Amino acid sequence: MQNAEHHKPPQKRLFVALMGVTCILVVGLIYLGWYIPTKGLANIHPDLPRWTGMFFVIVSGVALFGTALLVLTTALGKDILFTKFMRGVVIKFLLPLIEMIGRLCGISKDTIRQSFVAMNNSLVISQRLKIKPDRILILLPHCLQLADCEIKVTGDINKCVGCGRCDIMGLARVGRKYNVDISVATGGTLARKVIIEKRPKLVLAVACERDLTSGIKDCYPLPVIGVLNDRPFGPCFNTQVDVDKIEEALAAVLL
Repeated sequence: MQNAEHHKPPQKRLFVALMGVTCILVVGLIYLGWYIPTKGLANIHPDLPRWTGMFFVIVSGVALFGTALLVLTTALGKDILFTKFMRGVVIKFLLPLIEMIGRLCGISKDTIRQSFVAMNNSLVISQRLKIKPDRILILLPHCLQLADCEIKVTGDINKCVGCGRCDIMGLARVGRKYNVDISVATGGTLARKVIIEKRPKLVLAVACERDLTSGIKDCYPLPVIGVLNDRPFGPCFNTQVDVDKIEEALAAVLL
């Protein structure tokens, strides 16, 4: 199989920058939420503007502190404080806001999602997790296998005969080398079923930007490391992945 040109590594700095912009906008909205009704609050009680002001200052401080903490964790690659909780804040709350702001800035959703996956990976790896091979699950999309292959590996990647025409051969080799479970899923529903059945402590998932983003969100708080696939023939058809990236990710978390 000819090697296709793989994705350039996604840049987490875009997501960090958009996260900073989002934080500033949130703090601005908090200020307006306090400043505009100040006179009306004073009519209710003279100290009410001061009390609500103190509350909004605390909320703004938490937002700024959280953003700074995420930036430092990403930059240093170390679990400083509350990394698992902060990853949840990014996944559940910040990502939708950042996607909206990105659209207003003319940045494509896929570009933001690529950067989000890189940011998520950095936060997961910063936790310095060390996990036994039998508690790690590598989750692959079925489109990595050639569409005209007569031997379907869904359910058992070791059915691969090793012809080398697609990346399944290299991925099966990685699974045997590290004794890590690999599942090939035909869609999000099956992927979720596999995760529930196997109950891994970490998932290493290969997919497109959309599926990786939704998978990371659905799996939280389970840590997920995402690897983007390449789509030289379009989405969901004879896709490819850099097998070396899978081994690099495993090396970071294997006990």
